[in-house]
Amino acid sequence: MIDRDRLAQLQQRELGTFAERNPKSAAAYENATHLFGKVPMTWMNKKAGGFPLYLATARGNRVTDLDGHEYLDFALGDTGAMAGHSPAAVVDAIGRRIYEQGGLTTMLPTEDAEWVGGELTRRFGVDRWSFALTATDANRWAIRLVRALTDRPKILFHSYCYHGSVDESLIVVGPDGEGMSRPGNVGAPVDVTETSRVAEFNDLEGLERQLRHGDVAAVLIEPALTNIGIVLPEDGYHEGVRALTRQYGTLLIIDETHTFSAGPGGATQAWGLDPDVVVIGKAIGGGIPSGAYGLSAELADRALSRTDLDLVDMGGVGGTLAGSPLSVAAMRATLENVLTDAAFEGMIATATVYTTGIQRIIDEHDLPWSITQLGARAEYRFVTPSPRNGTESNAAADGDLEDFLHLYLANRGILLTPFHNMALMSPETTNDDVQAHLDVFEAAVTELMHG
Repeated sequence: MIDRDRLAQLQQRELGTFAERNPKSAAAYENATHLFGKVPMTWMNKKAGGFPLYLATARGNRVTDLDGHEYLDFALGDTGAMAGHSPAAVVDAIGRRIYEQGGLTTMLPTEDAEWVGGELTRRFGVDRWSFALTATDANRWAIRLVRALTDRPKILFHSYCYHGSVDESLIVVGPDGEGMSRPGNVGAPVDVTETSRVAEFNDLEGLERQLRHGDVAAVLIEPALTNIGIVLPEDGYHEGVRALTRQYGTLLIIDETHTFSAGPGGATQAWGLDPDVVVIGKAIGGGIPSGAYGLSAELADRALSRTDLDLVDMGGVGGTLAGSPLSVAAMRATLENVLTDAAFEGMIATATVYTTGIQRIIDEHDLPWSITQLGARAEYRFVTPSPRNGTESNAAADGDLEDFLHLYLANRGILLTPFHNMALMSPETTNDDVQAHLDVFEAAVTELMHG
């Protein structure tokens, strides 16, 4: 059991240390009077220390703040910087486009785009690709497209899934087993149950119950839940999902934006999945805003044969900057030279060292916690066994304990993803970096549990 009084005392100590260490970040935050919420994007206010650290420099898997402190970065932009910060090959490609070739955005295609499409096909299996600036945008367009092709109004999601800020996805399983708006959903255009259905992860019976209504155009899922804590699929779950979608004439969209960590072709390749549509974003641009959605050849041909669908102008993805020369140059450099098959082998091996080390600490201190690995990503949770669906995972959250560990780690030069306890390995992350985290993590546990 956690001594909550001791936890509160340690947290207050760490808050004091954080304030003392970071006066320049504190001042920058205090002076940010022209920003909504005092930050460039309001999610940056997810902070354990009372104010965010301000970035000065970042290279590889290290960042430096305004006060000159260097950190081992296991957050990596919540996957956006999985390739590492400013990888050389991406910087070189961007430099060529900016300084030599010119044309950052032109509304004209470049040959890089076809290369990227071909490489994404090799990795994820689906045949025809189009680009967006974020996975959120790619998900939105995929949703519109499948609704048009199936003439069905609803999309089915997993409870507590993550697909960016897509309105339709903000649905969870309520106490009665049916869908309801996810707590915290802001300004929904309509009741989410008008656009969406929901089932728990790893619940084929619940999935089939929703598909029986006959109004679901597509099931849009992460192969493993990620943003609510990693929740892995049980044996046979994905095979069951694919069988049920085919049985009920429903398309299957797999969002690999976070599960790209499972390998060079994400969970789709690693687990032999067979989607109709794949969505991916964040990491594929090496830090440059990029997203993509891929369609099976059959689905692409079906869409293009529909003369009643405007796929060029108003019915299009609506992003003037999507597929820009700069974005596709960054994607090509990332996929060709940074997040390669060989790089993933090393990243996954490093994450395995991390996972093994955390499990050792959990066992030695007899903690009722767990650690889950998803390729190059791992996350510890304050519950055992690991949750099997999103609702269980949400219920297992412990905000006070999470904030203490995040703050304790940050004060000693380690950054985790601020939304949860996720650690991601880049091609630059070493076993020594992992050991540095393990040492600090164990020190925090020892202080908390043993005084």
